[in-house]
Amino acid sequence: MELHGKNLIGSRESALGGQGIRGYDPKLGRSLEPAYTEATAEEIEKACELAGEAYSEFRQVSAEKVAEFLEKIAANILDLGDHLIERASIESGLPKDRITGERGRTVGQLRIFAALVLEGSWVDARIDPALPDRKPLPRPDLRRMLIPIGPVAVWGASNFPLAFSVAGGDTASAFAARNPVLFKAHPAHPGTSEMVGRAIVQAVQACGLPEGAFSLVHGAKPGSSQTLVRHPAVQAGAFTGSFKAGRALFDAAAQRIAPIPFYAEMGSVNPVFVLPGALRERGESIAQGLNSSVTLGVGQFCTNPGIVAGQRGEDLERMTAKLR
Repeated sequence: MELHGKNLIGSRESALGGQGIRGYDPKLGRSLEPAYTEATAEEIEKACELAGEAYSEFRQVSAEKVAEFLEKIAANILDLGDHLIERASIESGLPKDRITGERGRTVGQLRIFAALVLEGSWVDARIDPALPDRKPLPRPDLRRMLIPIGPVAVWGASNFPLAFSVAGGDTASAFAARNPVLFKAHPAHPGTSEMVGRAIVQAVQACGLPEGAFSLVHGAKPGSSQTLVRHPAVQAGAFTGSFKAGRALFDAAAQRIAPIPFYAEMGSVNPVFVLPGALRERGESIAQGLNSSVTLGVGQFCTNPGIVAGQRGEDLERMTAKLR
């Protein structure tokens, strides 16, 4: 599949910024083609404008149409075949079997949300009929249900190039609730992001949805993310990544004139405390477990232990000697 190295502003390609972003092959130690352009403030403004325009129409789309859209995205991702697996593996350094499994998870999430949309209970509809004769005061007719919130900005994670990325759970849930998505691709895997982004654009067109239902922008500098989270059209944000970046975006969302919800899954050092009895009785097996956890997924799982604490002594020395 040919990659163009451009932002996807609705259905249109755009490359107004400088070409400063490249994928990187960690196995061979080389940069990848093509170079991707940093989204400009003008491009982000246009994407947000399209999303705002699309919201009024998208929020009225039937459950059947939304489910069809999600299923179409899943089918388009599968149609990318080995090209997607190859690119994602090269950009992330993860083995192809892991990427294949992650693709299955991504497609499965989309299909689960499609089924949930059709089932309908997620709107949590409540009807409390009026009680005009209630004492000491009458109760009015009360009705409540969950409704779309508006355009949602989503940031891709570095360690899951598919399942927590362009068509991951945050995007799927936003679409399921009939919200346009403005996706900020992670600079570690721009090619993978473009491929999946195009699959979503094709689904938008095939299902006859408004153009601004989805846009994808690239950016390695903090300014592009700050511009996105502060735009008045954006009504919510979803982020998976480091504490530093997530906190900066959370603060920006909270400091807006009209603050917006910002859902951030941020990094952790994941401390592990090994008690004296455990060190004495099974220090070697604990060391083996720590080795396996640290190296799992080429060291890219957010559950990896960052600090291990134990009581000084021979037992701790024996355990640490087993750590590679």
